[in-house]
Amino acid sequence: MCIEWLAFPGTPYIEWMVREAAATHSTAASVPRRLRVLGTSGAGKSRLAARVSEVLGVPRLELDAVFWDADWTYRDLDEARSLVRGFTAEHPNGWVIDGNWTSRLDGLLDPGTPGGADAIVWLDHPRPIVMGRVVRRTLRRGLLREELWHGNRESPLSWVKRNPQDNIILWAWTQHAVTRQLMAARVASGWPVIRLARQREVDAWLRSLGGRHLDM
Repeated sequence: MCIEWLAFPGTPYIEWMVREAAATHSTAASVPRRLRVLGTSGAGKSRLAARVSEVLGVPRLELDAVFWDADWTYRDLDEARSLVRGFTAEHPNGWVIDGNWTSRLDGLLDPGTPGGADAIVWLDHPRPIVMGRVVRRTLRRGLLREELWHGNRESPLSWVKRNPQDNIILWAWTQHAVTRQLMAARVASGWPVIRLARQREVDAWLRSLGGRHLDM
């Protein structure tokens, strides 16, 4: 079983395809070393990034921990961007960064920019899959009072709020289509994108990097 890049004519859009073949050579040289993982809330960005970090032996940065501060306030923007720049400068030979925050990054990690990503890994699972995951995660975090970043915890009170910005479940629902539109625009602009739309595709891609499947 080997994994090959498959680029569609006339577009930089890239998919990982599984081909039944004898693996006669290593594909390690073609594996991007600076990866940014994007996707709707609940898509599995953090879990995948942690696994990629382990498999490739590269450091990982979670943007939620960078841009959020205590009490669900935003970290100073200049300070946050400085942290991201420092991380990429310290690890020029490879990293994996998960989280969206594109508007606050202002192009800092865009492919083609100095120190930017080699490729974008886009988790584009169907909405029912994403919603099932985000509901389970939100219930667990709220009921167990799990600490996230800088002492922040998700409150069960947020479950009844009608503003998607205050309710992560509504946010995931409303942003699913928005994320697809944004990613389509980025693909059209020339971003190299690895789109993973099913868990079996995620598992196949991880195997191509030398890892095992990811339990979700």
